[in-house]
Amino acid sequence: MRHRRKTIKLGRTTAHRDSLLANQVCSLIEHRRIKTTLAKAKATRPLAEKMVTLGKRGDLHARRTAIAYLKQKDLVKILFESIAPAAANRQGGYTRITKLGPRQSDSAPMAYLEWVDAPVAEDKSAKEATTEEKATA
Repeated sequence: MRHRRKTIKLGRTTAHRDSLLANQVCSLIEHRRIKTTLAKAKATRPLAEKMVTLGKRGDLHARRTAIAYLKQKDLVKILFESIAPAAANRQGGYTRITKLGPRQSDSAPMAYLEWVDAPVAEDKSAKEATTEEKATA
C-alpha cells in the first residue's frame, strides 16, 4: 500500500532529487518563471510555496532554514525582500503551472512554473514578434 507516500521520485536518488528541486526553486526565484517538465513542476511547486511561507515569516530562523535548503544567500535575500512581500496578503497558492504541450525531442509534457504575484519579464522572441506585428499593421 502507498499510504502517505507523497514524494515524487523523478527517477533519482534522494540526494540528487533534493539538489534538483532546490536548484529549480532557485531558478524560479531568479528568473520568476521556468520552463520544465510537468512532473518536475509539480514536484517543485510545494517546495517553492514553503520557501515563500518562510519568507513571509521573515524571522532569522526562517531565513536560516531557507539558506540551509537553497544554499544561495543572494537568492534567499531576493525571496525575503521582493517575492514574499508581494504575496503577503495571499493565504497560499503562490505559484502557477501552465501546461505547454509535448517537447519536440521526446514528447515529454512541458509546463511553465511561475509566481502568481510577481511580474514576469517577457521573452525576447515574444517581444520581437509583437513589435514585428505592430510594424506590419
